[in-house]
Order: sequence, then C-alpha cells, then structure tokens
Amino acid sequence: MRPLADLTTLGLGGPPERFVEASTEADLVTAVREADAAGEPVLVLAGGSNVVVADEGFPGTVVHVLTRGVAADGDAFQVAAGEPWDPFVAARVAEGFAGIECLSGIPGSTGATPIQNVGAYGQEVAEVITSVHALDRRTGRVAELAPEECGFTYRSSAFKREPGHWVVLAVSFELERASESRPIQYAELAHTLGVELGESAPLPAVREAVLALRRSKGMVVDPDDPDSASAGSFFTNPILDPAHFADLERRVAETLGPDARPPSFPEPDGRVKTSAAWLVERAGFGRGHGAPGPIMVSAKHSLALTNRGGGTTHELLALAGEIQAAVRDRFGVELVPEPVIVRPV
Repeated sequence: MRPLADLTTLGLGGPPERFVEASTEADLVTAVREADAAGEPVLVLAGGSNVVVADEGFPGTVVHVLTRGVAADGDAFQVAAGEPWDPFVAARVAEGFAGIECLSGIPGSTGATPIQNVGAYGQEVAEVITSVHALDRRTGRVAELAPEECGFTYRSSAFKREPGHWVVLAVSFELERASESRPIQYAELAHTLGVELGESAPLPAVREAVLALRRSKGMVVDPDDPDSASAGSFFTNPILDPAHFADLERRVAETLGPDARPPSFPEPDGRVKTSAAWLVERAGFGRGHGAPGPIMVSAKHSLALTNRGGGTTHELLALAGEIQAAVRDRFGVELVPEPVIVRPV
C-alpha cells in the first residue's frame, strides 16, 4: 500500500490499512458513511499540508479528497473541498476580488481552510466564509453550517475541536470586487509594500509581496527548497490572560535581562497574544537547529519543523516535544501544535 508520506508536504507517514479516492462529493460522503458503518477509523486527507502522520501509518480507511469545482455567483463562490487553495486565491486576485489576497501561497486544499481557520498577514478565512457544506458523521446527514455554527477562533474551529464529527464537503465565500486590497493589518507586509498600516495596495502587488515573504521563510512548497518540506508553522502563537502574560514578562526579565520584553499584541477580549517564534528562539531552538537533520528546525523560520529527507515522524515529534518542554520550563508557556497529528489508534 502506498505510504501516506507521498501525500503530505512533510513527506512522513506510513501506509493506510485501506485507501479510497473520492472524486465527487457523493463518493466522499459514501466512503465516509461506509467506513463509519463498518466501525473503521477514518482519516480524511486532501492536500496533506497540515497533517503529521505516524510512521506506522493509519489502521483504518484513508479517504483521499479529490473533489473539484468552483461555482461563482457575483461576489459569492462555492468551492469544493478538494480544490487546491492557492490557485483559487490567484484566480480571484486576477479577477479583482479582495478578501483573501493575504492568504496567498498557503498550501493545501480549500476544505482545510475552515478547519484551521487559516490565517496569515492580518487576514483569516473566517472573515469571508458565509457557510460550510459538511457531512455530520454522527447523524449521517449533510448540513449547511452558518459561520456562527463553525465556532471560529484563532487557528481553530468546531471542525478542529471536534475531530471525527464533521467532514467538510465545500466552502462558500463572499469576496469584495475591488482593485485594491483590504486595509493592510500586518506591519511586515505594510513595510514590504511601502504603505502605512491600515492603507490598501493593488491586489496583485499584495499577492506578490505575500508570496515573496512566504518564500523567504520557506513557506511556499517548492521541491528545490528543503525548508518547505514542513507542515507550515508547527505551533500557534500563544494567547494569554493578563496574569499569565505578566508571569511571562517576569520570567523573561529574569532569564534574558531586565530590559527584555516578550512581543505583545492585545486581543479584543483583554488577553494578549505573544510570538511563538520569539519564545522558541529564546528557548534555544533557532533557525537551523538540528542541522544537518534529517529532522530540523527550518533554516528560514524557527516555527517550521522540516524533514530534509530520510526522517521519521517519531523524530519530528521528539523535536517538537523538546521545544515544548524548553519553552514551558523557561517561560511557563505551553505551545500548542497547529497541524493535526495522526497517531496510531
């Protein structure tokens, strides 16, 4: 049986017990329903860009989502779950639709975007999703979920928090016809574009700037760039309540000196977001840690864990655990993995 490593951007993962390809929504629904009826574990796999699969493989049915299709109605678009994400973004930017231009270059499928509430450079997909068409595995029925039913939060959703409940079949978006981007909310991107925060820029320029920034960090899949053999950012940025952030500030001052300060980004609910990359680097895991590999921190981005070839999932998770323990011990912060980690059942 074909190893799942062939279907993931990390190039890791053993073979499944059973493998099914689903080219239509009906095929996808049927495959999942049949596996559920048989009591088999199910892994729904599309682009494989945000998943870490065990070396032992998957002891059940892997359903490979190959559905395609984009239905347009004015500013509204319904996109099949298996449709590759970045070509969809590129086409909308070329047509003059704003709302997802900062999400350029993100690998994987459209169906994965609501699960992770994909976000980058000041945008997140929840801002433009109008509904998610999904299979409810508990009832066997197909439902249309409004945004408030999706439970979107930072890099998460009801789909992610309730694994095994939903299978995303299609996603509907509403974009804005415009020649310029939505206001730029990310300082690094604004600097690259030569605009002030809150200003706009031509859509094609924003897309190209985002792609350039992502490439500089190894975050655009490229067979010639070993730093792109990753699952993207492996940890989410911690969001801390005020007391926890104050404790982090105290620990940072004690560890790094009285003038040291952790990055802080106030959240609307009073909590504070800080930088996972900053914490990882100051816990002793800078870019290129573990070189020459095969499993190592990206030489371009300290949040990406890469497989330079010949690595194992066991080694990757060991490195991730080492990083988590160091950040916890030094700064009292628990880093949360962003990818879905598929372990043996």
